[in-house]
Amino acid sequence: MTPPEIDRLQTYLRKLFKTDLIKVVPPLRKGLSTELAVNDEIVGTVHKDTDDGETSYAISMTVLEEDLPPLPATAAKTPAKAPAKAPAKAAAKAPAKAPAKAKAPAPKR
Repeated sequence: MTPPEIDRLQTYLRKLFKTDLIKVVPPLRKGLSTELAVNDEIVGTVHKDTDDGETSYAISMTVLEEDLPPLPATAAKTPAKAPAKAPAKAAAKAPAKAPAKAKAPAPKR
């Protein structure tokens, strides 16, 4: 990525996330990745893609389990349950509700 591209992307990301703590860091040597830093900590890499004359930038971010806050005690013990499903046969046999009849407006006097 060129310096003007890095500056434009950094300006966009700072405006999008409403913070000046974001910095797009140019590679130290040719062939290395452009990095994304927040508060001077590298949090990901930026990749430029040009296809059919259109340019886009993809950000790849990795979050380590050890960096996450601990789970609440109840969430750590109880696995998430999927919502219960009604049996397919019972749902098919259930009578359909008749549509409500519209009342005619009262005649004007």
